[in-house]
Amino acid sequence: MKNSKSLLAILALVMGATTLTSCKKTKVTEKDGIEYTYVKEGHEKAPNGEFLLYNLEISTASDSVIYSTAEQPFPGYIQANDSMPINNGMDEIFLSLRKGDSIAFESNAKVIFGNNFPPFLKEDDVVKVRLGAFEIMNEEAIQAYFEKVMAAEEVKREERAAERLVEEDKLIQEFIKEKGLDAQKTESGLYYVIEEEGTGEPVTAGTTMHVNYAGYLIDGTLFDTSIESLAKENNAFIEGRPYEPLPVTVGMGQVIPGWDEGLLLLKKGSKAKFIIPSPLGYGENAMGAKIPANSILVFDVDVADVQ
Repeated sequence: MKNSKSLLAILALVMGATTLTSCKKTKVTEKDGIEYTYVKEGHEKAPNGEFLLYNLEISTASDSVIYSTAEQPFPGYIQANDSMPINNGMDEIFLSLRKGDSIAFESNAKVIFGNNFPPFLKEDDVVKVRLGAFEIMNEEAIQAYFEKVMAAEEVKREERAAERLVEEDKLIQEFIKEKGLDAQKTESGLYYVIEEEGTGEPVTAGTTMHVNYAGYLIDGTLFDTSIESLAKENNAFIEGRPYEPLPVTVGMGQVIPGWDEGLLLLKKGSKAKFIIPSPLGYGENAMGAKIPANSILVFDVDVADVQ
């Protein structure tokens, strides 16, 4: 008898879910003919000038995520403006959003992204979109909200950087041992080798140094250099680019932290090698196609002049 009741309860839930599904509202945009379904319908429209915050997920037909606000520090947002022109079906959907709306739809990549669809997609590939609007804020409130989120994200970023420093220190020590380097380590985690001492007074923050350099990934791949012959040897030569010492005002945040710290250890004529853990380099950001995120960087530097 107990099992029968459980079965009836499950059947009731299934029937209820089926009824709810069949009652979902579906609309079609006037432009592009996108058919979209309200999983849940909201009612509060954002007043002109205020901001509607939303979460967004875009995926392929096989549910591989292309973009998701869940992977970003901030949600998406749009400022309400009744006079904003509607150019396509995506505009229609976003500009009609109300707080509490949860919408699902799919179309081809050309309709969803316009001409800027990702290179791994064809324009007629099916793309799925899930969109949910969850809050309305005025300008003061959204500024305070983003400041709070940014502060929390900065704490998380610092925690991740501290973990990376520990992990990468092991890799750097292995690299130093393999290359037979006599390297020293600063408190921040920068490793350096002064190969030629140089002459003159110690450099202070605000000094301009002219530096020849070659930058490598830890696997030896050259990603940039100011030396023309080296660029040509490594098939990295760029026609029209000036190959000459780079002027850097040190200690002023003009360059990555590892350079700012390392150059202050040098003098005119110094030659050195910097082994820079990613938090002192470009961190979690990739720099074009040549420097992946969280890359340990190795620089050979030669101080040509100090002013």
